[in-house]
Amino acid sequence: MTRPPSQDDVQRLLYELCVDLGFCLPPEEHRRLREAPPADADIFTDAVFEAEGMGPGEDRRLRRQARDVVVRHMRGWAMLDRPEDD
Repeated sequence: MTRPPSQDDVQRLLYELCVDLGFCLPPEEHRRLREAPPADADIFTDAVFEAEGMGPGEDRRLRRQARDVVVRHMRGWAMLDRPEDD
């Protein structure tokens, strides 16, 4: 079972989206995503676009880039849940 990401996990994801792709969300949206992040990469990506005032279909190339970042982070969160080999 995958644990939910910590607020620090989500903070790192949002930081990368801001620095690398320019998705520097308003503080209230930033807080909302940190406190209750969507568990699905597409829904998370759509939430970021909506917080920026963009529709998910507005810039397909940028959406794909943002989704790739979200997926990479979410995979990392899942990896943290693997039990260590003894």
